[in-house]
Amino acid sequence: MKTIPVLDLKNRQVVHAKQGDRAHYLPIHSKLCPVADIFAVLEAFLAVADFDTFYIADLDAITGQGHHDSLIAQVLAAFPEINFWVDKGYQHQQANTLPAYDNYLPVLGSESYGATTLSELAAFDKRFVLSLDYAPSGVALGAAQLFTEVGYWPQNIIIMALAQVGSGLGPDWARLKTYCAAYPDYNFIAAGGVRHLGDLRALSDMGVRCALVASALHSGAIGRGELLNLRQKNTPAN
Repeated sequence: MKTIPVLDLKNRQVVHAKQGDRAHYLPIHSKLCPVADIFAVLEAFLAVADFDTFYIADLDAITGQGHHDSLIAQVLAAFPEINFWVDKGYQHQQANTLPAYDNYLPVLGSESYGATTLSELAAFDKRFVLSLDYAPSGVALGAAQLFTEVGYWPQNIIIMALAQVGSGLGPDWARLKTYCAAYPDYNFIAAGGVRHLGDLRALSDMGVRCALVASALHSGAIGRGELLNLRQKNTPAN
């Protein structure tokens, strides 16, 4: 089980995402990090564990209210040994300003792609992470074909359950189980609701090999000890 910390950016600050209500997200102020500066939050996460991958959601870009390209570029340059999965809404390969960085991988969220733009995914040659986005109501967001036609899919696919994000309700177990059972050859990534080590273990047992986590890291519910415990469980005995 791989744990990927989440950095949600809004107005140049890391914010606490909760159930998709983006208009009311507030800057992070947590047990883990008292300030909302992205570099401070990154360093706080790295003090917990040697994470090799982070997920960044540029909420301004996703909602069409600007972008954080220059700030994200600074992060990519400052941490060249770390991989960053970046969702900044609709991304067109030819117009993308960040792909020169080897540690950048675009996240293409279904909510940003309709039937008329689906063909543009081919230009990425499957070098992206797909996010299958579900609204708080449970409705699938974006082009319906993305949810069923595997020809569009890369290997890594996030199941983004916005109703679960920051809720403390636990992951979207039923939906994750359905995807893992129906498409066993893909790497599904849980996003939303991870509360503690038990959730990570249960996801792993289900066949989910990766989870995006923010709230549980900020609260301390998942810390160095829990991640070490998980890593030891995942390491075969000699």
